[in-house]
Amino acid sequence: MSEFTNVTVVKKANVYFDGNVSSRTVKFADGTTKTLGFMQVGEYVFNVGVSEIMEIQSGELDVLLPNEDWKPIKGGEAFNVPENSQFTMRVHQATDYICSFV
Repeated sequence: MSEFTNVTVVKKANVYFDGNVSSRTVKFADGTTKTLGFMQVGEYVFNVGVSEIMEIQSGELDVLLPNEDWKPIKGGEAFNVPENSQFTMRVHQATDYICSFV
């Protein structure tokens, strides 16, 4: 799917790590929410409350998920983040992503 239809976009950006990571929240008619974001090169640690699916649209990074080893991820790939956890991303190339909250 190259676009989302019939959605509401929250105007205020979510900005993290001194502006190196930012996203916009997209709300769907069925009540689900996604964020569309962009990350600059760097290392970032995130804490999550709900499960997430991170779809990498373009770019390259390594991800360290709970109880796992570092894993390389590139555009076109995705990974799941468990609820109530912390994960780390080492972004090697500017990265465009979609985060779905499960």
